[in-house]
Amino acid sequence: MCALAGLSLSSDYIVPQEVKQAGFQICAEELGSIVEGHDVKKLKIHDGVEGIAEKLCTTITKGISTSEIDRRKQVYGVNKFTETPPKGFWFFVWEAVQDTTLMILGFCAFVSLLVGIVMEGWPKGAHDGLGIVASILLVVFVTATSDYRQSLQFRDLDKEKKKIVVQVTRNGLRQKLSIYDLLPGDIVHLSIGDQVPADGLFMSGYSLLINESSLTGESEPVNVNASNPFLLSGTKVQNGSCKMLVTTVGMRTQWGKLMATLSEGGDDETPLQVKLNGVATVIGKIGLFFAVVTFAVLVQGLFTRKLEEGTQWIWSGDEAMEMLEFFAIAVTIVVVAVPEGLPLAVTLSLAFAMKKMMNDKALVRHLAACETMGSATTICSDKTGTLTTNHMTVVKTCICGEIKEVNGSEKFGSSIPESVRKLLLESIFNNTGGDVVVNEAKKVEILGTPTETALLELGLLLGGDFQEERGKSKIVKVEPFNSTKKRMGVVLELPEGGFRAHCKGASEIALAACDKFLNSNGDVVPLDEASTKLLQDTIENFASEALRTLCLAYSDIGSGFSESVDIPFQGYTCIAIVGIKDPVRPGVKESVAVCRSAGIVVRMVTGDNLTTAKAIARECGILTDDGLAIEGPEFREKSDEELQQLIPKLQVMARSSPMDKHTLVKTLRTTFQEVVAVTGDGTNDAPALHEADIGLAMGIAGTEVAKESADVIILDDNFSTIVTVGKWGRSVYVNIQKFVQFQLTVNVVALVVNFTSACLTGNAPLTAVQLLWVNMIMDTLGALALATEPPTDDLMKRAPVGRYLQTQGKEAFRLDGPDSDLILNTLIFNSFVFCQVFNEISSREMEKVNVFDGILKNYVFVAVLSCTAIFQIIIVEFLGTFASTTPLTWQQWFVSIAFGFLGMPIAAILKMVPVGST
Repeated sequence: MCALAGLSLSSDYIVPQEVKQAGFQICAEELGSIVEGHDVKKLKIHDGVEGIAEKLCTTITKGISTSEIDRRKQVYGVNKFTETPPKGFWFFVWEAVQDTTLMILGFCAFVSLLVGIVMEGWPKGAHDGLGIVASILLVVFVTATSDYRQSLQFRDLDKEKKKIVVQVTRNGLRQKLSIYDLLPGDIVHLSIGDQVPADGLFMSGYSLLINESSLTGESEPVNVNASNPFLLSGTKVQNGSCKMLVTTVGMRTQWGKLMATLSEGGDDETPLQVKLNGVATVIGKIGLFFAVVTFAVLVQGLFTRKLEEGTQWIWSGDEAMEMLEFFAIAVTIVVVAVPEGLPLAVTLSLAFAMKKMMNDKALVRHLAACETMGSATTICSDKTGTLTTNHMTVVKTCICGEIKEVNGSEKFGSSIPESVRKLLLESIFNNTGGDVVVNEAKKVEILGTPTETALLELGLLLGGDFQEERGKSKIVKVEPFNSTKKRMGVVLELPEGGFRAHCKGASEIALAACDKFLNSNGDVVPLDEASTKLLQDTIENFASEALRTLCLAYSDIGSGFSESVDIPFQGYTCIAIVGIKDPVRPGVKESVAVCRSAGIVVRMVTGDNLTTAKAIARECGILTDDGLAIEGPEFREKSDEELQQLIPKLQVMARSSPMDKHTLVKTLRTTFQEVVAVTGDGTNDAPALHEADIGLAMGIAGTEVAKESADVIILDDNFSTIVTVGKWGRSVYVNIQKFVQFQLTVNVVALVVNFTSACLTGNAPLTAVQLLWVNMIMDTLGALALATEPPTDDLMKRAPVGRYLQTQGKEAFRLDGPDSDLILNTLIFNSFVFCQVFNEISSREMEKVNVFDGILKNYVFVAVLSCTAIFQIIIVEFLGTFASTTPLTWQQWFVSIAFGFLGMPIAAILKMVPVGST
């Protein structure tokens, strides 16, 4: 009904009966048409934003009531997008069956069954065919199970990835809420870097610029204000802040409609998977060549024998079955030769690492980041919140020319003149992006960035009341803090008339705009050379104590200020210099030392001044005696030749702009061929995060823009977690190296055994069933065992892997002398399998001789080896004709296992041979 009403003139809009009964005066479709269509005329007919709010039964001060949430959901829906239903287990079974080689083997099995039953009857004639069928089913179900489990893991990780929290006013309380819990009528607080979580209307705010490129493709930001109040889901706040009235949620938003037109794509292959797929293709072609030659040799042997017997024109069913067996062997050689387990091993290793990294507080957004992090040679780390705790407190101030320790007591403000205290409170509570609210537990809660929180805590300590102070004057214009200007400004219309500008920012920058300061009596006096030196020395002293310094200043700008002009930035009066302490996180110094021992250079890139940055860097162990610290403005003036000399020694960059960080990262990657990891939390860090090989965004302090630009989200904002990510990245590489060594060794032997035997004896010792079982051990089970080895601390005592995977393929054993006798074939098959088992154990360690160290801690590895041994015993001892084997005596078991074991001492000896790195 509402949709039909929307097609008529808006003035004729009729509220649907079900909406009226629920207590609302506008339906979801009408709201959607207003915002999505940017329909100003329709908005006016509904009495503007205030009218829409009234019809949605909400207010700008209190928001919606939780008592009516269920009714809202029924009328307007929930803020969730329709997701593609998860693929079931049988889908992956069907995908696994589509493998070409398995289809050819299936055809062989069908013909084998048909010919065998006709010639030898049931069940004897069905043994070979059923053996191949059983092997195919085993391969299919193991592959499908692996893929299905992986899809479940990725779905869980995707859910974690989408957990976004916004600040909302409900029941008159400002609180944090998941975007999935938003409903029309909610009042959402947005600031720079946030993603717009639903369609809505601008209610109030300052200097709001919205990046709509994700929807429109237009890179130019849109200015959103009272005259253009439309906000769309999925867009990003590029500048400013606002309160937004949510109007449309979920699939009714423009973003939701866009998502509905898209079909979910598969996961992109990682660079390593692409490389290994290339390797698999080359080896597959070699295998195909060997298979064709083997088939030709076997067929030629059969024809030669028949020619000698003079029966070349007479063919029996047994001989037809023999030809079919030759074909099956040739196909199976291709199956064995193609190392399809390589990509599977990568996927398993990455999925295993991703899951474990979640437990270690690291959420991997892009699969390739796991493997790339193992190659990292340098980390460009942010300071605040990464190396430090991100809980800032004002510990020192310089007010009225006097340095004071802030001890948390209200006595701190007793010596400050009342006029100065009022100015200080006016500056702190109005020139802020934070808020002081009373939460549901009736406790005062401070919301905002760590710096804002520290200043607001100081205001409360001085006896100020946030709401009372905000009510004294009217905010006319706000220029939010940004990393380029390094300051924030606000203009107030005073109750007694006239306008006053307040400025807060980096001490040197804000102080440079001051020509006056407040003396010990609270009087405004000119800023002479002596007082300027006093303030500059204070900033220097605070910074040397690793304090972050801010300057608060104000300027009375008369009565002629217009909102359309920029806030003036000269003629200010310095109110105070504050020193904010952000302690270094526990464990950071040790983590930096671990990185150094691992050959990873840690560099600090921060917006703080040079003295503060150097103090923190020394405390963390980043800045060494031979290291270099530089400021952004100086860095950006350097020529390319100078940067070549400077960057290798650079350990600290202070007062850096976003482009300074971006330039550093780009130069490290392109000129110095470094693999660069970058940490960041702000919107301004997005260019560097995007440019880096691995972008690491902070999960707590990070903006949504930073998180979207990153490959990994550090959920606890801790530098130590970054080191853990590096360790897991290296683990992925080492696990793949182990598997490559294991698989290539077995591939070579598999080809040599069957090809040599076929050429010399005219018969292949390993049947199709046996080769499929070998293939199962090599690919799926081997990948499962070797790809899930957890990382060890020793991994961080080696040099970085670098940009290219360095594999070490060492042939651990060689088998020869195959015979056509069934017992000997079984012995060869048994030795072959156990050789793989022991080779799998040898592959656990690339360099160490003791490969049994910690083996019992990896339950998956032990379980896989145990299952392999048990199934091998069953195949040899009990399947008989079905698997073309015969039971062995204990002496024969001993001999075959001993032959299999021979690979281990050989591998140990080879590990002692020095191998050069590339």
